[in-house]
Amino acid sequence: MSNEVKTKEKVDMDPQYLIKLTVTLLITCVVVAAALGGVNAVTEDTIDDINWENTVTAMKKVAPDATDFSEAMELSDDMTAAAASMSGTLDSVYEAQANGEAIGYALKVVTSGSQGKIEMMVGVDVEGAVTGVSIVKNSETSGIGSKVMNNDNTAAGVGVLSQFEGKSAADGTLTVGSNVDAISGATVSTRGVTNGVNAALAVAGLLG
Repeated sequence: MSNEVKTKEKVDMDPQYLIKLTVTLLITCVVVAAALGGVNAVTEDTIDDINWENTVTAMKKVAPDATDFSEAMELSDDMTAAAASMSGTLDSVYEAQANGEAIGYALKVVTSGSQGKIEMMVGVDVEGAVTGVSIVKNSETSGIGSKVMNNDNTAAGVGVLSQFEGKSAADGTLTVGSNVDAISGATVSTRGVTNGVNAALAVAGLLG
């Protein structure tokens, strides 16, 4: 075997070249960061506006007499606990207003359906009665649970979501098979929505 020793040549880099390269990379990073920050600043307000418009659309469906809505109210521990006691998660609460007067609330709650979470908006008037229920987001089975989400009629000929209108705490805890009719084959989805309405009514009861 050859005893030849291979040596590596030391590469001498021009110090000025290294400085130039470093400065160029630094400037590039600064420019890219500034550009990303600018894009975020421009799009952030637009995204917020779109989200608010979508929220208002959902609220108008459940509080049709409202002409305006407040910003999201601060959630208290009692409010979140009240929703949790009815198997719901409270996301946000808005005051529904007409001509500057409070006429009720729009409450966004999340419950469990047959295939995942159901996000829904529930309107409740100042008397504590439900004024509407609207599904914001869901993943229920097409052709089964989706019938509930789409407000298809129950056997009684009333929309499964529409049947909650006018119900209040005076009706007691809403229960499928008792004072709530389910869509045939979609009992779990109906129960999920029912839990959401119960959660909203429980929270509204604390708001007066």
